[in-house]
Amino acid sequence: MRIAYLGLDPDEARKALTEKELLKLWNQLLLMASGDVQQALEWLKQLAQRHGLGDESWFERFLQSLTDQGLVRPDEQGLLVPTRKAERAIRKDSLDQVFRNLEGMGQGEHRTSGSGASLERLPETRPFTFGDLSSDIDYKLSITNALKRAGLDDMDLREDDLEVFETEHFANCATVLMIDISHSMILYGEDRITPAKRVAIALAELIQTRYPKDSLEVITFGDEARQVSLSRLPYLQVGPFHTNTRAGLQLAQRLLARKKHTNKQIFMITDGKPSAVFENGRLYKNPFGLDPRIVALTLEEADHCRRRNISISTFMIAQDAVLVDFIDRLTRTNKGRAYYSALDSLGGNILVDYMRNRRRRVR
Repeated sequence: MRIAYLGLDPDEARKALTEKELLKLWNQLLLMASGDVQQALEWLKQLAQRHGLGDESWFERFLQSLTDQGLVRPDEQGLLVPTRKAERAIRKDSLDQVFRNLEGMGQGEHRTSGSGASLERLPETRPFTFGDLSSDIDYKLSITNALKRAGLDDMDLREDDLEVFETEHFANCATVLMIDISHSMILYGEDRITPAKRVAIALAELIQTRYPKDSLEVITFGDEARQVSLSRLPYLQVGPFHTNTRAGLQLAQRLLARKKHTNKQIFMITDGKPSAVFENGRLYKNPFGLDPRIVALTLEEADHCRRRNISISTFMIAQDAVLVDFIDRLTRTNKGRAYYSALDSLGGNILVDYMRNRRRRVR
């Protein structure tokens, strides 16, 4: 059988790449460049040249389109920078992409535009108690109980016969998202920080638009831990840092201590072992293997979280056996959860876990 291999027709390629898809590509490049418009434009130009998407005039028209749409503007030095509108577009695209991955995993949450109570009926039932809603009564089972007690001829429905459906609702939740910005997040030619930023942006957008009573704080941890504003998420960069997981957990606990939410949790995205801790104001670091001194102090913080009813969900984006063993130990200490995620499924795993942790049983 003969197979004909045809070259890529640049005109057809440009037609296939719609304006909406081109803007999504632009948002991805801008996120990878940590908001550096010049770097993102250079990458776009290289892609256009390599794949025959357009010539220099096409590139100039696209750049003018970004300006006309209010997505970039010149700063005081005349350099182009992203606008607030561009940041909103990145947030929306990040959430859309994560939800697409979520659907691919066969999981998701479907909501209607109508309002209603935040209760969800479960198949299990329990005896009626004062204060239960009449709408939650399982009338079929309640009548069956009355028939069993009194028989058909003398049947009367009493309070002791009533059964109500168990319900659960979404409890308010305070979340701290810890993002590893140590040097290993860009080692070996693999970009791990961009997916981590995308997940943080998507989670922030989800909470702000759908769960406004919840809270989300973001921490970066390298040699030290710092809280960053949600508006700075697209601009996070990896540095020449070690991994001070202990400092991140300590800061997360201080932030959560100020919250009055029902559920408190830490989501930690990391690809490496803890390799640094502060002792007596000085940074002790050891990048070689698992240092028992560093490990012990890090696990101690995980235990402190457990005692404060703060669960830790660790999203591990590396599969090294030594690192997996450490995460297993941290998870057992905290009684939390661990996920060994591929970069393309990281967002789906985090959103599923977040929604699951918002639920609690109402008795």
